[in-house]
Amino acid sequence: MNSTITYREAVRQAIVQAMEKDQRVFLMGEDVGHYGGGYAVSMGLLAQFGSERIIDTPLSESAFTGAGIGAALGGMRPIVEIMTVNFSLLALDQIMNNAANLLHMSGGQFNVPLVIRMATGGGKQLGAQHSHSLEGWYAHIPGLKVLTPSSVQDAHDMIVLALADPDPVLIFENAILYNKKGVLDTQALPLAIGKAKVERTGKDITLITYGISVFKALEAAETLSHEGIDIEVIDLRSLRPLDDETIMKSVAKTHRVMIVDEGWKSGSISAEIMARINEQAFYELDAPMGRVCTIEVPIPYAAHLEQAALPQADKIVAMAKKIMEKL
Repeated sequence: MNSTITYREAVRQAIVQAMEKDQRVFLMGEDVGHYGGGYAVSMGLLAQFGSERIIDTPLSESAFTGAGIGAALGGMRPIVEIMTVNFSLLALDQIMNNAANLLHMSGGQFNVPLVIRMATGGGKQLGAQHSHSLEGWYAHIPGLKVLTPSSVQDAHDMIVLALADPDPVLIFENAILYNKKGVLDTQALPLAIGKAKVERTGKDITLITYGISVFKALEAAETLSHEGIDIEVIDLRSLRPLDDETIMKSVAKTHRVMIVDEGWKSGSISAEIMARINEQAFYELDAPMGRVCTIEVPIPYAAHLEQAALPQADKIVAMAKKIMEKL
């Protein structure tokens, strides 16, 4: 069955379905209960499931993420909501040193089936402390899976996939996307974790991106099509694992590459992708690779400065034209 709903509603629907199906699933985090979540994803769930399964936690990310790890080790299926990605840094010790490492350090005895959701990205005038895009940082850590749903379908399906996974999964939901509408097909089989999706086929440049930037890339691709430049847009969907196969197949077709990444350029996931292409498909390239990233400043509060700092469709268009000139 198909329905047009918002990204927020797709996440909520997936959580509700999971909780109805499996009594081990519960949601915990700051303001997820009475307030309905920082971005209203869990609105109404406290009344539906009660305070033992929709748990308002103290303002201590380290404590409630650690509690989630303990619950996962004990056989539960916790969904931990961290309000915004910057707050996840307060739980980094739990995420990296415990959740990501316990399977290895126990000699394969203890899986940690933990799902951590958090809002990411700028563009909502929340200031420098609440506008980070740190998903690329977490993609550096072995033992984690890092998902970046851009569509309503993925917003729903990635909850389902994450809860079925035996290991810790981090889901980064761009805050701008919560109100975006799209079609949800509840009968469709979810596209597997680690599998990228070609959102638009093209022959001139492979444009690799994820999250909110998928829509900016598609807008830029449409603009460029009127100027005779045919862009192939790949939605990575997952930053760890990366789908090298889909990337390299596209590079072998277009022979030119651009990456759009809302993270800062230095040490970014865009740099990792460029390195992999250099290692695996260097001789397929007909021009130097290009990328559009967030300007390396703390994200400004002022709306016009914030928009100037973030990747935008016009910047993508300009970079594509620059790449095409290097023939």
